[in-house]
Amino acid sequence: MTTPEKSPQQPALESATEQASSDAPFMRQIKTYVLRAGRMGSGQVRAFEQFGPKFLIPYSAARLDVQAAFGRSAPLILEIGFGMGDATAKIAHVRPSDNFLCCEVHEPGVGALLKRCGEESIGNIRIVQHDAIEVMDNMLGPDSLDGVHIFFPDPWHKSRHHKRRLIQSPFIQRLAQHIKPGGYLHLATDWQPYSEQMMGVLRAEPLLVNTSDAADGFAAKPDYRPLTKFENRGLKLGHGVWDLVFRRV
Repeated sequence: MTTPEKSPQQPALESATEQASSDAPFMRQIKTYVLRAGRMGSGQVRAFEQFGPKFLIPYSAARLDVQAAFGRSAPLILEIGFGMGDATAKIAHVRPSDNFLCCEVHEPGVGALLKRCGEESIGNIRIVQHDAIEVMDNMLGPDSLDGVHIFFPDPWHKSRHHKRRLIQSPFIQRLAQHIKPGGYLHLATDWQPYSEQMMGVLRAEPLLVNTSDAADGFAAKPDYRPLTKFENRGLKLGHGVWDLVFRRV
């Protein structure tokens, strides 16, 4: 996950026609990640060896026995793209009664979260190093999730790259079908044009309803989502952060 610099330009939301046009290439092959180069440190390498057997779940095109994977039955929260896993680890600590299934393909980030899980004895996290779409479709199935977290996905600032953004109608339509009725979807971004696109996409999805009654539709930051170091620095400089919390109807 990348955290962008801010721009004073705040373009309006795309029209429905423009949105459909930008969604078209995305519909052909939805992916929740872009592979980025990165070198693992020695501690992250050791974490794969030492803690991988306990916290890593190999991808399989078969339904996951979630209760067996976590050793208990509890509400299941899917996190898509956890970066280096700092926020993920903190949320798991403050919500010990929930299970967190976390999808990330960036190997150094997976190693970093494995290290924290092992050293801090975070028993309610499991990691699948694979694309979240295939994990949802093949390992989880419809109406299987109590919540979904997607924090600070790559905003792809340039207009010609907007089609690469994760939060687009085909993805949200597919994702909503995996959330149980009453379950929630929590997005966060520090890039205002992307927040506006996110809001337009989520409002257009008939399976989702906004939990916020604010005029602009954005939610107050839930207590469980910690402020990252970058986010704290940005807020001190006057940069905004936008949270969106919608519920499956």
